[in-house]
Amino acid sequence: MAIILGLESSCDETAAAIVRSDRTILAHALAGQEDHHRAFGGVVPEIAARAHAELMTPLVQAALADAGMTLDDIDAIAATAGPGLIGGVMVGLVTAKALAMATGKPLIAVNHLEGHALSPRLVDADLAFPYLLLLVSGGHCQLLRVNGVGDYNRLATTIDDAVGEAFDKTAKILGLGFPGGPAVERAAANGNAGAVPLPRPLKGADEPHFSFAGLKSAVLRAHETGQYRVEDIAASFQQAVVDCLLDRLRYSVDRMESLPALVVAGGVAANEAIRTMLADFATARGMRFVAPPLWLCTDNGAMIAWAGAERFAAGLTDGLDFVARPRWPLDPNAAPARGAGVKA
Repeated sequence: MAIILGLESSCDETAAAIVRSDRTILAHALAGQEDHHRAFGGVVPEIAARAHAELMTPLVQAALADAGMTLDDIDAIAATAGPGLIGGVMVGLVTAKALAMATGKPLIAVNHLEGHALSPRLVDADLAFPYLLLLVSGGHCQLLRVNGVGDYNRLATTIDDAVGEAFDKTAKILGLGFPGGPAVERAAANGNAGAVPLPRPLKGADEPHFSFAGLKSAVLRAHETGQYRVEDIAASFQQAVVDCLLDRLRYSVDRMESLPALVVAGGVAANEAIRTMLADFATARGMRFVAPPLWLCTDNGAMIAWAGAERFAAGLTDGLDFVARPRWPLDPNAAPARGAGVKA
């Protein structure tokens, strides 16, 4: 069995993990950067990159110590090579390259989105290809047919903001703090989801894609009126997101061949209201619903190590000249979607 060291540094989580190809997580070290960015209400790329540079080496050392291993015990070194904030991506990838060069171990450049896409298979050995994936994160909102490692068909994407981005900006508008997704969910638990009339962008549209920019703007206008409680706006926003995701999911599923499983991944997959909706939808459609545990939804090193293990098993390794990528679509052949802000 292969043992993979995985490094993650695409946004504001620095992580190193060691995973064995039998799905055993031997070690996982993670450091969040919330305290670095809270004063700004969002992630500052330069601050994030500096924090990654300070934290990555100690986290690698901690992961090896926790696993009781040295680099000699590692079979390959995987790192997020994109997409993400390019300064942070470079920190993790350069670290992996240095370790690979020093030890003579193979390098595996992992697409961060593939890390999310394959993460449910780390904890569910029965999840076989193909499956339908809703990938919802701070930077992306996509519906994908996962055919196998490195083989994806993008069915839908957002034409403007990602759903996680909308959560973060809503939290900032409402003064709920950072990180935004959990803050909005907590406030929504004490609010009335029907109190604030908010739009459902693209609901009922004859296209598969998502849109959340208009919803975010409507939250701002509602807040500026001073007529609504913050908790009610948060609850109404969260319900609008659930309704939009359900409508767009239904549109695509109605027009494709049936798949055995519906899978959700990405940071927004930790939202309980979204999970409940997806579980109910899957049951109604005769699909198995698979969601990774909450800790595996947000950015972490274990998903990168596991994606590295899957790629390593398929004979997919990379040269030390692999270049970090700020954008890296899982399906480069997907038809272009309308919208200047498309998150491929």
